[in-house]
Amino acid sequence: MASKNNTKRKLVGLVSDESGNRTYYTKKNTMNTPDKLVLRKYDPVLRKHVTYTETKKNLGRNEVKQKKN
Repeated sequence: MASKNNTKRKLVGLVSDESGNRTYYTKKNTMNTPDKLVLRKYDPVLRKHVTYTETKKNLGRNEVKQKKN
């Protein structure tokens, strides 16, 4: 079965702002949403809903890359 390499969707990880764990992964269309995703999802470590921020999938374990200013 051939894979779709011509798609604009990228696989991104979502990291919890409070616990720092990467629990969720999702696909994002980079043409429609060039900004970082910020979603409110359930954190099973803290057992409550917190905000999750987009990071690259291939970062090291549970690391959040700092913004360059």
